[in-house]
Amino acid sequence: MLKAILIEKTDSGQSARLAELDEARLPEADVTVRVAYSALNYKDALAITGRAPVIRKFPMVAGIDLAGTVEKSGHAAFKAGDVVVLNGWGIGEGHFGGLAQLARVDGSWLVPLPRAFAPRQAMAIGTAGYTAMLCVLALERHGVTRDQGEILVTGASGGVGSVAVAVLAKLGYKVVASTGRTKEAGYLQALGAASVIDRAELSAPGKALGKERWAGAIDTVGSHTLANACATTRYRGAVAACGNAGGMDLPASVAPFILRGITLYGIDSVRAPMPLRQEAWSRLARDLDPGKLDSMTREIGLGEAIAAAGDLLAGKVRGRLVVDVNR
Repeated sequence: MLKAILIEKTDSGQSARLAELDEARLPEADVTVRVAYSALNYKDALAITGRAPVIRKFPMVAGIDLAGTVEKSGHAAFKAGDVVVLNGWGIGEGHFGGLAQLARVDGSWLVPLPRAFAPRQAMAIGTAGYTAMLCVLALERHGVTRDQGEILVTGASGGVGSVAVAVLAKLGYKVVASTGRTKEAGYLQALGAASVIDRAELSAPGKALGKERWAGAIDTVGSHTLANACATTRYRGAVAACGNAGGMDLPASVAPFILRGITLYGIDSVRAPMPLRQEAWSRLARDLDPGKLDSMTREIGLGEAIAAAGDLLAGKVRGRLVVDVNR
């Protein structure tokens, strides 16, 4: 038997509970992982609360992340005892996920965990931090350099934003952190932000073109915030968009794209190809300060995940929530 956060269909919608499952209920796949830690991400919170149609089939074990040790393997790349991490690929949505003590998954989804990280640290990073690194890589490949000016990070006190601030600062960029929780200014400055602005500066409807400010931006919010980030990005700059906490819409103009030649990169972490995943994890091992990672992380037990999901959606969670699935 194993403990898991199980989401089930009900007459009124869906419900989530801490359940005990027989291992035989795990889906068919070629690698079984003894999970040490998972994480609670924004998408997990949407799935657990039912606030968005994240779950594609029921019942479903929640959790889009996991880190642990291979227990059984029929995949050539992995053997029992290997320490691995998994982000995305539809776990917690269409395939039983990581908020459980055991997972059975496709071996082609797994990344060997870099030796720089323990499983708990891997989940302190999780999909949020891995996504942040994908955004940083997009800006680098575009050619955004440290001497070109400020980099904007929106939703900066959340999981993606916190890691993005810490990584960009370590790389020497001048980071401007945008947050709706300005009381977290000290926290963001400790992560490396050069300055902190109130999200209200970006969240209201704005002009088609604003004053040029950002050499690049990482946006986790969407909607007017993303539109305004694009409108105020400097000539031939780039914006990496990876979230929709502020809405799925994009009330923007073509002006920044055709008059300033900016580029908007869409960042998908769920189906990113394996070489890109491996590069992101390798770079995180090099460019993320473990001390800063610790400062942005809080640990909870599996039984606390359901209540924490509501807090996360209410904007009450700073940084990252690591879930110890064995307590």
